[in-house]
Amino acid sequence: MSQRTITDGSAGGRIAEIPHLRPVQAGVFAERAERLQQLARSGAWQPYLRWAAALSAAQHTALRGAPALPRPSEDVLAHCFEHAMPPLSPEGHPRNSLWRTMLYDMLRAVDTAALPPAANSSVEALLHSEDARLEAAADALLAGAFTEVDAAQAPFVAAALQVYWAKLALQIGGPVGVPIATRLCPLCGSHPVASVVRIDGAAYGLRYLVCSLCATEWHMVRVKCSACASTKGISYLGIDGGGDAVKAECCDECHTYLKIFYLEKETSAVPAADDLATLALDMLVDEEGYHRVGPNLLFVPGAA
Repeated sequence: MSQRTITDGSAGGRIAEIPHLRPVQAGVFAERAERLQQLARSGAWQPYLRWAAALSAAQHTALRGAPALPRPSEDVLAHCFEHAMPPLSPEGHPRNSLWRTMLYDMLRAVDTAALPPAANSSVEALLHSEDARLEAAADALLAGAFTEVDAAQAPFVAAALQVYWAKLALQIGGPVGVPIATRLCPLCGSHPVASVVRIDGAAYGLRYLVCSLCATEWHMVRVKCSACASTKGISYLGIDGGGDAVKAECCDECHTYLKIFYLEKETSAVPAADDLATLALDMLVDEEGYHRVGPNLLFVPGAA
């Protein structure tokens, strides 16, 4: 593993006309599925990535068929955005039971041929689970209590929750031109799964955090810890010979890290998908004593 410290001119000050928020797109899960299928063509993680691709494709199907969901009023949204409060926070948003409908649609749409036998058993078990048990699993996952959820079933429940919150985020969109001063998702208050340095239009060269739940992206200056906001002691770790498309941005102040993907180096990268293909980097960074800031909800290693 190599280490280097980078300084970046965008780390301080305000850049005019920054697109602070990049709302979720309707094809978010299709994009992930396509990228995962591409990544699964080589490497040691092929079976796992094929499974993740099948699940992401099923998420896309469920999102396309999802009904309209109850959403906060315009007054509530305006108040939340004005005071940097996430209007779709799992703690404050009354989760509608329609999320279970999305779960069932997703489970019926998943390509079972791409799943290992244990995963197929989980699909059947979830299709016949009691509502109270599913709600308890959802509560635990949203609270980060991964050890309270069955390991084989957790990714499916989490995937359905992603569909539900992505649907809400699509209905709301986001504030236009409003600076987002938060280390958590401005829409749902969740941790980021990764960050990405974009290369398109007004966002060229800017770093965005990608929400692990609703897939909204929001701007944060580079060389700044996404957990404690420190700009001191930031270093970048990567696997020797692994290229420069992905690094682990590490903070010596709070001993956390988050992966950062550079689209200039790999234009096809999709952060939530490429994150799953670079788990070897997580293992190496963990050995260095850093702890990951946010989860990838399709990979829940702490589940029971």
